[in-house]
Amino acid sequence: MVVLKGIPSVISPDLLYVLAKMGHGDELVLADANFPTSSICTSGPKEIRADGLGIPQLLEAILKLLPLDTYVPSPAAVMDLVVSDKLRCLAVPVWEKYTQLLSLAGSESSLEKVERFAFYERAKRAYAVVATGETALYGNLILKKGVIPAELLQ
Repeated sequence: MVVLKGIPSVISPDLLYVLAKMGHGDELVLADANFPTSSICTSGPKEIRADGLGIPQLLEAILKLLPLDTYVPSPAAVMDLVVSDKLRCLAVPVWEKYTQLLSLAGSESSLEKVERFAFYERAKRAYAVVATGETALYGNLILKKGVIPAELLQ
């Protein structure tokens, strides 16, 4: 836990460091409990543990610190449903929560949906992958870091 003014307590020191080190266009994966985080991270991304935390709780805290990219159609992406889940019209209520939190942070873009294996490949190129305790199916989320204009920097 980080005990600093203005830093949400669910942001670990390792995650705070990663958020600060990321540059414009770098991506952060918030991975659900079923995501192959350790194997994805063997190819490069930093692995951050946030066991026991749900992604909505962590996302809300991260969005207080991380600017989202405004130069892309969507700064947030989720893993799209596989065909069998599309055919049975599987509902993914956690996506609605992500959209709500992103909107509160100023993003009006819809979530980009990325095919499962393309999502894994994109995750391998991410700056870091945060392993969470999220149990919602299709809970994985990628965030693209934006910029903070000079006039807003202190």
